Amino acid sequence: MLDNNFLGRNGFIWFNGVVEDRQDPQKLGRLRVRCVGIHTDNKDDLPTSDLPWSQLIHPITSSGISGLGSSPGFIVEGTWVFGYFRDGVNMQEPMIMGTLPGKPSELADTSKGFYDPNGVYPKYKDEVDTNRLATNDSNAPHLGLELRKLTRKTGVPTADFDLVDITQHVSTEIVASDSDVWSQPIVPYAAVYPYNHVFESESGHIMEIDDTKDNERLFTSHRTGTSQEISPDGTQVNIIKSDHYNIVSGKRQEVIEGNADITIGGRHKIFINKDGATDNHYDIQIGPNASVNIQVDKGDMNVVLKQGKMNTNVNGDYNMKVTGDYNVDVEGNRNVYVNGTTTDETNLEVIHKGKRIDLNP
Repeated sequence: MLDNNFLGRNGFIWFNGVVEDRQDPQKLGRLRVRCVGIHTDNKDDLPTSDLPWSQLIHPITSSGISGLGSSPGFIVEGTWVFGYFRDGVNMQEPMIMGTLPGKPSELADTSKGFYDPNGVYPKYKDEVDTNRLATNDSNAPHLGLELRKLTRKTGVPTADFDLVDITQHVSTEIVASDSDVWSQPIVPYAAVYPYNHVFESESGHIMEIDDTKDNERLFTSHRTGTSQEISPDGTQVNIIKSDHYNIVSGKRQEVIEGNADITIGGRHKIFINKDGATDNHYDIQIGPNASVNIQVDKGDMNVVLKQGKMNTNVNGDYNMKVTGDYNVDVEGNRNVYVNGTTTDETNLEVIHKGKRIDLNP
């Protein structure tokens, strides 16, 4: 004889209702739901705390065991849900199968049941529950999107190297390298419903997968505004609103096929070979037909070699212009070898001091 005392044989009782509590003491993701036609809206007769806990049915993309998948469920107070009672007519073991978005006609009345007791949700009246980034309604703009447009970085300066004229004696000049400015690309948002798939958390974390034709994008954002966006043409914009740390335990390889500009508002330090290993050099190579330009607008340029030699190999002219004094302090010998002519010219005295001065010894 078949046993009728299992799910489906003794009747299948459906319900829809409103979530009033998600603070599950067992942290199983359970929810307290006030069910239409079963529970009264009078919270004096039936307070939220007396509603039975509802179990949430997860999709097959969430394992529901040992913390694997997505947990807890992302349902807030005030959400309309749909489900059934697995204990049938006893109606004490509700199972939630899904949520029911709509277009709220009123905000929460915390004095009655079937509303968010905290008065937070719904956030909007007479507006569909679909995310504003998905609907792209000009009458109901997403505040995060508007803030991104307003805070777009523009007019960022790059290095500006001035022309230096030293033609008076050596007939040459150091060619200028003028500054450029660059701006963050315009926010590429142009979503068309229903192709922008949006996830937004309570605090404002956002993920967009936008499949709008010819405007396909990916966008992720922290509530502070730290974000990453990939535009329809593949351009990627990273915005970091606070500090940025990269920790690489192995090698780092980077290729930039075009130009690279770095503008730093504070200091910049580089520490190479911190552990003192051999052959960990700092090598910089500049290809043909390009120069290395360093300009200090006000301050000093210091090179300190604590131990070792300083070697310079110039396969051409070596030109230097000093507008102040030129001082050299040599603890050992000073040797200068010239294959051509040596010319010393001064507008004042020439002074040589030494225990002995030999001319053409």
